[in-house]
Amino acid sequence: MKIMSAPVLATVLSASLLSGCVPRIEVATPKDPITINMNVKIEHEIHIKVDKDVENLLKNQSGLF
Repeated sequence: MKIMSAPVLATVLSASLLSGCVPRIEVATPKDPITINMNVKIEHEIHIKVDKDVENLLKNQSGLF
């Protein structure tokens, strides 16, 4: 019968012991849907500065736009 050396025996023993200690990681989806509530209020103002000639043209010919 052949006897193993101490380092080989230690390696085999530690490998067999560590193989049983594998951590288990589980990723599961939630049972309820994910709800995101976003209350957003958007306000804007547009200011246009025009020359008097352009302003008169827009008043006289209202069908341009």
